[in-house]
Amino acid sequence: MIDQALLDRVQKQAWFHKYPRGWPFLLFVIASITTAVSVMAIERADRQTRRVELDRNLTEIASALERRVTENIALLRAGGALFASQQDVSEDQFRAFAEDLQGKGNLYGSLGMGWAPLVPVDHLSELEVAIQGSRDPDWLVHPRPGVRQEYATPIVYLEPQDPVNRMATAYDMFSDPTRRAAMERAMALGKPVASGKVQLVQDIQKPGTAGFLIYMPIVVGGSGHRQVKGFVFSPFRAEQFLASASELYRNDQIDVAVYDGSVAPENLLAERQADGLTGPTMERRIDVGSHVWVVAISDRKVGLLSTASRITLFFGALTSLMVMAIGRFITRRAAEDRRVLEWLQGQAAIRNSLTRELNHRVKNTLANVLSIAALTRRRATDIDDFTDSLTARIRALSATHDLLSQSDWRHAALGDVVRSELAPYMEGSERHVEMSGPDIKLAPNDAMSLGLAIHELATNAAKYGALTRAEGRIHVRWSIVSPELAVVHWREEGGPVVRAPAKRGFGRDLIEKIVAHELKAEVELAFLPTGVECRLKVPVRSSREFALRSERR
Repeated sequence: MIDQALLDRVQKQAWFHKYPRGWPFLLFVIASITTAVSVMAIERADRQTRRVELDRNLTEIASALERRVTENIALLRAGGALFASQQDVSEDQFRAFAEDLQGKGNLYGSLGMGWAPLVPVDHLSELEVAIQGSRDPDWLVHPRPGVRQEYATPIVYLEPQDPVNRMATAYDMFSDPTRRAAMERAMALGKPVASGKVQLVQDIQKPGTAGFLIYMPIVVGGSGHRQVKGFVFSPFRAEQFLASASELYRNDQIDVAVYDGSVAPENLLAERQADGLTGPTMERRIDVGSHVWVVAISDRKVGLLSTASRITLFFGALTSLMVMAIGRFITRRAAEDRRVLEWLQGQAAIRNSLTRELNHRVKNTLANVLSIAALTRRRATDIDDFTDSLTARIRALSATHDLLSQSDWRHAALGDVVRSELAPYMEGSERHVEMSGPDIKLAPNDAMSLGLAIHELATNAAKYGALTRAEGRIHVRWSIVSPELAVVHWREEGGPVVRAPAKRGFGRDLIEKIVAHELKAEVELAFLPTGVECRLKVPVRSSREFALRSERR
């Protein structure tokens, strides 16, 4: 009996059997989607964290820039106090003062400290003559003031006096619109003001080098009559200034760009770029000496995904493959269980059919034995003859199965099948049966089906037909009608008058249904008054394994 627990378990897993490859793939897709969602969540959290960190870095960088500006403004205020407290400041005094404040002049990212008096244009020649007579006979203001220019601010002192700064000596800063706007604003506000983006005179041979200046106006006179004496200033290369400010913040794995006024390529003052992929960008406006700068920073990361995302993706992919492999194993196991169940069900059906067939065969065999005994008794001359004949015919009754067993279920000759089934009725009196036909090899299934049909026809003849009388005859002829089909013709004569049975028996069902189904052909069975006739179409095909034996050997 089939294990009911196994049956219930396999039936519940029937969907594994229907989709043996689809379900593992679905599990893989689900696990992959879960991994992808996890990676997306990690990346979203990482982006939020990085934006918070980026905002903190932006605050830190903006503070560093403002601090550097404040430090330079403090130096300029100290220099402004010197010029405000003295009528005249000599070059030596200014040099000593600048060295005390700035050392070698590169403190806090500046190129040094300078002094430029605010001189009316009509007094400019007097200034040139005075400086030529005191320290530099070649000193001349350049470029010459324009026609509409009212004032000039030539650079008189610029420390340290290195070759670069000497190039700027005597330069009239008031002639440049950007510098002039910053100085005018400083005079209006009375405090230090940073200029816009300019190219320093020191970098005249380096086109494209951005710079800026911070001007501290020197105001003299009382409250009733105040005037600007000149400007203490510091020139800056923007790149050096940004590098100096970078010493004040920690994260150097970010891009930093500083723009004058607004974010545009032409307004770029300085930038620093880090290695890696560009991330999110943040901007902030800062006040630099009453002038607006825009600081833009971009985060940098090593790869497309964060470390946590890469780890999650790796183990997620590994888990997805493991889930798919486990799912595949489960579905294969379920499919195997399903096949085992189907085989057990098939074996149960075969066992039931064999049980019915056995019961029917036993009854037929008993009827055959009685018929054979009666025929033998009528033809026997003495008791010994009767015993020998009866024994021989009973032994011949099992010839059909012996025939198939001896051929190891590979094939069987059609004539041998017919002869083995009719052997009990031919023993000692072959005149009751006439057989003829060519040599035809049948596949085991077809031979078995034909044997069942001949057995039923012979049994019926022995019970009710031609074999019930001494003068009865059975004619069996077979022939090939096509390369793949043979016809077996069974005909009885000399027996009692035949009448069609009132109800169908197992033997008739066996021939017309089971045998016809196995042979894949219709069976013509006719109950004629002169005797039963049957025409069987038997496939002539290559040998194949017998299903009942080979399904689970």
